[in-house]
Amino acid sequence: MMASLLAPFSLAAITVAPSAPAGAPDAVEIRDIAPPLDVFPYPPWMVAVAATLALIILGLLVWLIVRWIRTRPGPAPLSASQIALGELEKLRARTNEIEPYLFSIAVSDVLRTFISNAKFRLPATHQTSPEFLAAISDSPLFSEKDRTLLAGVLEKTDMIKFARLQATSADNTELVESALTFVRGGQA
Repeated sequence: MMASLLAPFSLAAITVAPSAPAGAPDAVEIRDIAPPLDVFPYPPWMVAVAATLALIILGLLVWLIVRWIRTRPGPAPLSASQIALGELEKLRARTNEIEPYLFSIAVSDVLRTFISNAKFRLPATHQTSPEFLAAISDSPLFSEKDRTLLAGVLEKTDMIKFARLQATSADNTELVESALTFVRGGQA
């Protein structure tokens, strides 16, 4: 039974049709498929709206950043004590390098500027040492220890500056240490 079913499909029954020559008019030419077309998925008006919104958002971000930079608080200004301590520490590092005459001028200037700009608000930069010491003799802003310390520093600087007292780097160290003690508020 199986042989009767397969009889029409026997190898002898299969005939191969001759192929048509290439130049024959009956030949059908098979063409390759066309490549895919690039089609933009969005209409131009939608692209224009999206680009405009992106530019607006970018501009807003830039504006916010610039505004934040301009309005943020800067570093707090240094206090008169911090400035004076910094200057005196610089001088302390150079006690052996600077000549005592110039060193005494520098220490005196730092102290007088500190007294003028700190909580004391006295015209120490425009007064002689005796005038300044007389002005603070009754002031409640200065303790007796402060007055004694200032008198010692100012007298020594005046002796070096005006009387040309022969001083050494040890005198420089003594001056700067006394000035530092005063600026720190009597704490060594």
